[in-house]
Amino acid sequence: MGGKVLLISFIAAMTSAISTSFNALATPKNWTWRGFSISYQTQGEVGEAVVLIHGFGASWGHWRKNIPELSEHFRVYAIDLIGFGDSDKPSPDEIAYTFETWGAQIADFCREVVATPAFLVGNSIGAIAAMQAAVDHPEIALGVALLNCSLRMLHDRRRDKLPWYRSIGTPILQNLLSIRWLGHSFFRLLANPKTVRKILLQAYGRDEAVTDELVAMLMAPAADAGAADVFLAFTRYSQGPLPEDLLEALPCPALMLWGTADPWEPIAQGRELSKFPCVQQFIPLEGVGHCPQDEAPEQVNPILRDWILALQKAA
Repeated sequence: MGGKVLLISFIAAMTSAISTSFNALATPKNWTWRGFSISYQTQGEVGEAVVLIHGFGASWGHWRKNIPELSEHFRVYAIDLIGFGDSDKPSPDEIAYTFETWGAQIADFCREVVATPAFLVGNSIGAIAAMQAAVDHPEIALGVALLNCSLRMLHDRRRDKLPWYRSIGTPILQNLLSIRWLGHSFFRLLANPKTVRKILLQAYGRDEAVTDELVAMLMAPAADAGAADVFLAFTRYSQGPLPEDLLEALPCPALMLWGTADPWEPIAQGRELSKFPCVQQFIPLEGVGHCPQDEAPEQVNPILRDWILALQKAA
């Protein structure tokens, strides 16, 4: 109980900092999907639609540095995937936390809220979700931009290629975390400001981008009922598509951006993905880590803008 009180107190103490950074954005909106409340942000009245999709443990706020600039040219939407951010976090018994689920959510969002096909922009697992939506529902996707796409290194098919002594550790941990009390204890160890900051400093190439505001933004949903179960459901998800599966079937153009300092998704393997015919460009971002949109918006925003405008002109 004391840990939860500390977490809520920390979040409350950081509210003013977050409000200051987010003051250029409107109050988030809500959309009901399959009976669940989904949070999203939108800005911009003209141009093509652009849907921004966050990575694991994040939310639409991870695009707070991109929405205002992109909205000068496009109708921009940033969505919280179900289970994350301010969206509902139903039990894994109620909904499957898979890329097929998130792909269907994105596609329905484009149909019901955006009301037109859109360019899908995803970071990390958000890139996989974006491709899944485009592959399963090609009519909603004009193009897909992948920012440090998750390589899904814990996938069963990835582990099959590792030496036995490296491949057995993950299943053991997954089995242990499936014990509910043990999994929730592990989640509580991770869901504290010091641990989150340490993880971010590992993932980000630019230490100065790891701010109190960012930590508080990522911490807030951890206090929600169901957050631990969503986290544990995804840690046990070692199936579903690999990025190469989706790139092979992708029905629209793709752009890949990759921070060269990403410790989790090696750029050398990212370059291999760029060999698929659908990938128009592969752009390395020197010294940038796993979340380029937050670390280097001054680089990412114009690249996305120019790519979308070029495709729009060519259409």
